[in-house]
Amino acid sequence: MGKFDGVLLATDFDDTFCPASVVVPQVNLDAVEYFKSQGGLFTIATGRAHRTFAPQLHQAPVNAPVVLSNGGQIYDFARDELVLDKPLPNTILDDLQEVMAVCPQVGIEGYYGDQVYVWNSNHWIDYHLKKARTEAILCPVAEMPLPWSKAILENDNEILLPAQAYIRKKWPDRYEAIFSNFHMLEITAKGATKGGTVLELAQRLGIRRENLYCVGDNQNDLPMLEISAVPFAPANCAQEVKDWGAELLPPCEEGAIAALIHILDTRY
Repeated sequence: MGKFDGVLLATDFDDTFCPASVVVPQVNLDAVEYFKSQGGLFTIATGRAHRTFAPQLHQAPVNAPVVLSNGGQIYDFARDELVLDKPLPNTILDDLQEVMAVCPQVGIEGYYGDQVYVWNSNHWIDYHLKKARTEAILCPVAEMPLPWSKAILENDNEILLPAQAYIRKKWPDRYEAIFSNFHMLEITAKGATKGGTVLELAQRLGIRRENLYCVGDNQNDLPMLEISAVPFAPANCAQEVKDWGAELLPPCEEGAIAALIHILDTRY
């Protein structure tokens, strides 16, 4: 029996658990091992897809299935098995072409299995692919294979905001459209959010809500913070997260997750 039996900790990966250097602070890794040794379940809830997260798995010592694609999937890496899939509806191809007719500067990434497809590429897409250390296939949207786990619309924020408003007004029952940073608008199936999927994972694992803790740094993490017993965010989080009222931890680079586990150590 450990003090963290029945406790699930779900953290965002980029800029929360892992800084821009893509080297997880050792203090985080040590704290997670302690948390697990006391019976805790540790997982990642990330916007990354399987292709872009799997190479980082060695830095994320999870002992529970992982939430991928901004809530679009649950993947059990221990069993190498897709546990839950919430793909985008097949209307996504026609709908994104309509969005591009209204907002022609928007660049698009589509995630099909372990392949990334790109159209109307720009410097933000190039930057994202380089950061994710992956390659993409250039292909017109109409010719991209389906189904997708998610799409990302990318450009400057003032270009993406009208695209978000258009999607939310035109198809409120089809899609989630939420920013993961100022230059990336994440599109998933309606109901496929980090919050809803982390909660479903907790239920599958038999975790009670009062023992579910979530931490994230950006707008796409807010649905996850809303279901957390206590919502946490690193000090480097987006202003929207600070304004929302998450309890602030040290910055990601200084071991935000280690600080959170220390808080839990005094709570249990």
